[in-house]
Amino acid sequence: MKPFPASVETLKGKHILVTGGAGFIGSNLVEALLSLEACVTVLDNLSTGFEKNIEEFAGNANFSFVKGDIRDAETCSEVLKGIDAISHQAALGSVPRSIEFPLTTHDVNATGFLTILQAAKEAGIQRFVYASSSSVYGDSLASPKAEGMEGNALSPYAVSKQLNEQYAGVYYRLHHMQTIGLRYFNVFGPRQNPDGVYAAAIPKFLDKMKHGGEIVVNGDGNQTRDFTFVQNAVLANLLSLSSTNEQAYGRVYNVACGRSLTLNDVIGSLEDGLKASGISPVHSLVYGPKRVGDIQDSLADITSIHQALGYDPLFTFEEGIGLYLAFNG
Repeated sequence: MKPFPASVETLKGKHILVTGGAGFIGSNLVEALLSLEACVTVLDNLSTGFEKNIEEFAGNANFSFVKGDIRDAETCSEVLKGIDAISHQAALGSVPRSIEFPLTTHDVNATGFLTILQAAKEAGIQRFVYASSSSVYGDSLASPKAEGMEGNALSPYAVSKQLNEQYAGVYYRLHHMQTIGLRYFNVFGPRQNPDGVYAAAIPKFLDKMKHGGEIVVNGDGNQTRDFTFVQNAVLANLLSLSSTNEQAYGRVYNVACGRSLTLNDVIGSLEDGLKASGISPVHSLVYGPKRVGDIQDSLADITSIHQALGYDPLFTFEEGIGLYLAFNG
């Protein structure tokens, strides 16, 4: 792995709460924080996260795990004792799931967000970094997508993330909390769950290629996404947690690579990577109807996060895929 910039070393000795830390992005962030000698507490109810993602940290004296729910105010209040800063990753992901279960999505993503945000305010914790999503751009046809160019939301999930951004902005203005939102664009990498109907594209594709099965692409496969290796998302969190730029607070930033690829490109890259490692893909490929709530093209403008936080992607898509394939054997 490439080293993180020296500026994030100020996190050494800080006590960081990572909500959703047993999840995909959260567990990768926990690993990075521990490597920087920060103390880390994970709060996760394990509804979509897994203990196996954090079991390797159990022997680290700087690590602790609390099984609990961000919707429970008492739990949030208790876990925040002694915490210096928060990275809020807990959420119920997936656009299709939110369309099927909008009330649960709102409860976890909006009510849960406000519960932990209010608890942080009451505990006097200033730095509150949180995961938002590129879904907030909705039906905007702008490309690349820059902050301030949002369109109409296309799913309950997108609405829940819009609410997160609005609440964070209000707490910044009312209570001077140092909130920073990160709009993730199609993050992939180690510890990403390939199972279930709501699994993300890349881990699901790879699993089918290695073990056999039918890859179903929603649409013609020419839709584009700004696929971003998880260590880039981790970097954005570390920079947000350690930033001293007061102009960065109360704002939201795109987290991506600033480059788009089609789903067909991604499938080809995974196939080529497997073949290069001596594995013959054994999947079949089927194109189906376009998925409700999806947009055709997504490309991020990452100018703002570079200017405010000094973010430059650590890994290209190709580098990320190489590391991801190596991690998955």
